[in-house]
Amino acid sequence: MQLDLDSFTLDSLRLDSLRVDSLRADSLRADSASIAADSSVVDATRGAGALATEAERAADAVTEGQFSEAGGIIADALGEFVLTSLLPALVVASIFWVILRVTQRVLRGALGRSSRIDAGVQQLLLRLARVVVIAFATVTVVDQLGINITAFVAGLGIAGIAIGFAAQDTVQNLIAGVTILLDRPFQVGDNIELHDTFGTVEEITLRTTRVRTLDNQMAILPNASVISNKIMNHSMLRALRIIVPFGIAYKESPEAARQAVLSLTQGDGRLHPDYDSQAVVTGLGDSSVDMELRLHLRDPKLEVPIKLEYQEKVFEALRQADIEIPFPHLQLFIDEARAFQNSRLLGPGSEPTPQDQPLPGSAPPPPSRTSSDLEDERSSER
Repeated sequence: MQLDLDSFTLDSLRLDSLRVDSLRADSLRADSASIAADSSVVDATRGAGALATEAERAADAVTEGQFSEAGGIIADALGEFVLTSLLPALVVASIFWVILRVTQRVLRGALGRSSRIDAGVQQLLLRLARVVVIAFATVTVVDQLGINITAFVAGLGIAGIAIGFAAQDTVQNLIAGVTILLDRPFQVGDNIELHDTFGTVEEITLRTTRVRTLDNQMAILPNASVISNKIMNHSMLRALRIIVPFGIAYKESPEAARQAVLSLTQGDGRLHPDYDSQAVVTGLGDSSVDMELRLHLRDPKLEVPIKLEYQEKVFEALRQADIEIPFPHLQLFIDEARAFQNSRLLGPGSEPTPQDQPLPGSAPPPPSRTSSDLEDERSSER
C-alpha cells in the first residue's frame, strides 16, 4: 500500500512538471510572436529599431546600478540615430518639399495657359499632385527612420477601411466632387439655380460647392446633394433669355403696347445680336391681357440687373404711351339698405325706393334719431 502511494505521488509530480514545461513553452512562443511582430513593424538593426534596442540595454544597465554605462549607451545610440537616420530623413523631406514647390508652380503655369481646362479641374489636379508628392515623401522618410513600410501601409489600409465606414458622408461627397469636376455640369463663374439657391459658383472643392448668392452670402452645398438634384445652369449656353412680364387693360391694343416696349431694346449692345426681342401675348387674365417682353443677353452674368432695369423701363414706356396697366378692383353692392335711409351715406334728401318700402303687415321702421334727440335724452336722465 505504501508503494502505491509513492507511485501516485511521483506520477502527480511528473504531471506538474509537464504542466510547467508547457507553460514555459507557451511563454516562449508568446515572446517570440511578440518579437516577430515588433520586428515586422520596426527594423531592429537601424533607425528607430536600433535606438529602441539600445534603450533596452540602457534600462538593464540602470537596473544593475551601472548608471554611467547606461548614459554612454544612450548617448552613443542617439548620436548614431541622428547621423544615420534623422539627418538623412530631414534631407529627404527637404528635397521633396522643393519638388512639391516646383511641381505646383509648373502645373499652375501650364494649366493657366490652357483654355480647355476649367478652374475646378485645375484645382483638382493641383491637389492631386500635392497628395502624390506628400505620399512619396512620407513613405521615403518613414523608411529612412527604420520603420517597415509594408506593415505601415497595411496599417494605413486597415485604418482607411475603418475611417471609410465612420465617414461615409464625407467619402460620398468626395466621390461626388470628382464626378462634378469630370462631368462639368457647371464651372466656376456660372450662374446656377439649385435647392432654391441662385447665385454665382465661386469654388468647387472635393467636398462642397460654394455659391455666392445675390445677397452677397456664401452658400456652401455638399457635393452629394448637388449631384443628386436638378441643376439649372443659366450660363452654359452663353445666350440666356430673360422674361419681363406685364399686363394691359382689355380696352388697350396689344400692338400698341408691343411697339412701346420693343422700342426700349433699340441700340442696347448688351442684348444678343442673333436673337430678336419679342413682346407676345401669353394669356387673358381676370382683369388684364397678360404679355411678356422676351430678351436674349450676350452675357448671362447680367441677368439680374438687366431684368430689373427693363421692368422699370416697361412701366415708364406704357405710362408715357397712355396705355392703362390694370390692377384688381373691388365693387360692393348693398341690397335693401334700409339702415342708411335719410343718412349722409345716401345723401341729403334721399328718398326710399319702392324696393325699400315696408311690406304690408310689417312693422314700420323706427324713426331716425338726430343728435338733438340724443342730447334731450341725456339731460332727462340727469
